[in-house]
Amino acid sequence: MKSLRCREILCGKPSILIYRGKIDEQVLIRESFTINELQERLRGNNIFDLGEVEYAILETSGQITVIPKPEKRGVTLEDMNIKAEYSGLPYDLVIDGVILEDNLHKISKDKKWLEKEVGKFNMKPEEALVVTLNGNGEIYCQKRMGKVK
Repeated sequence: MKSLRCREILCGKPSILIYRGKIDEQVLIRESFTINELQERLRGNNIFDLGEVEYAILETSGQITVIPKPEKRGVTLEDMNIKAEYSGLPYDLVIDGVILEDNLHKISKDKKWLEKEVGKFNMKPEEALVVTLNGNGEIYCQKRMGKVK
């Protein structure tokens, strides 16, 4: 695995199906790829027009990586000089009526705090299907439809 040549033989290497906006027919033939399959895979990447693609790369895993043409790329916050707030990962606090004590501990909260917060939704933690806390401190809570255990 240290040898690049050996790695290429064992693992393969990515193939460029579309290069600078042009489909490489030789690569399609070598990879046994049809135009229809290429279009299907592009649709899976939310690309519905071949004319929007700058590069399409067939990865060794079989996935297709698509790089749209610059004018077709989505606008980012950076493009508009807007700073995004950090949102972090959400924590599951209750799943199917079971309080996840480890996650409460990770966010430095206790069961009393959880009961108070879930109480704002007119329920107890044991009645919840799911309770999550996102990085902005917002709680998502949904009540179980079935009987409480």
